[in-house]
Amino acid sequence: MTWQPEVDEIKRRRELAQAMGGPANVERQHAGGKLTVRERIDRLLDPGSFHEVGGLTGKPAYEEGRLAAIVPANFVLGTGRIDGRRVVVGGDDFTVRGGAADASIWEKQMLSEQMAGELGIPMVRLVDGTGGGGSVKTYETSGFTYVPRNPAWEHVVDNLAKVPVVALGLGSVAGLGSARLVTSHYSLMVKGISQMFVAGPPVVARLGEPLTLEVQGEIRKKVTLKETTLNNALAALTKRDILIPKKGSKAVY
Repeated sequence: MTWQPEVDEIKRRRELAQAMGGPANVERQHAGGKLTVRERIDRLLDPGSFHEVGGLTGKPAYEEGRLAAIVPANFVLGTGRIDGRRVVVGGDDFTVRGGAADASIWEKQMLSEQMAGELGIPMVRLVDGTGGGGSVKTYETSGFTYVPRNPAWEHVVDNLAKVPVVALGLGSVAGLGSARLVTSHYSLMVKGISQMFVAGPPVVARLGEPLTLEVQGEIRKKVTLKETTLNNALAALTKRDILIPKKGSKAVY
């Protein structure tokens, strides 16, 4: 007796989930000068240290009783190490529904915050999504909206008093994405790629004031980088004790 068929099936399912939103959406992400969430995690963490949680979470499609495809949850989370020190990392997958939290499997975001607080290790958010208003899609799929309560927000707030929290704005973040970016001890945006607002230009235009992404979401306070690549942003981030205080040093939140 062997478990090899089952092991092979798990591997196949992981490969389906790791395809994210598919080749076309991944190419669109790259064309916009951005990495995918999995590429970001690979570059941020020490090689081989990422332990993913909930990698097979998503919406499956079956053919004759066999899993044929999966639309993965648009949030990737797990633990890993930065310069040998353990962290929780959670990132939005923009290739799946633009990283929108609404009508997605929001419990994954909650789990990342719970893990950081309960394990007592830093929380690193890679923010590239939206949501938080209880979208039309949420209403269509659930039959109700969760406004005014924002599920799991108590964990986000509690972590500010428990662990260092760092957030990277890595795209046009709005709504809940903006809230997750600013509710941290240290946030970083990349000039030319990141914008932050409550609602995007199409909503503002309906109020009679058409604005571009850069004008509306202008970065007024930013970290000075020689270039605007994610690599440099992460390099600037990981060199700061505010992320993971070294032994014997005093954390400055």
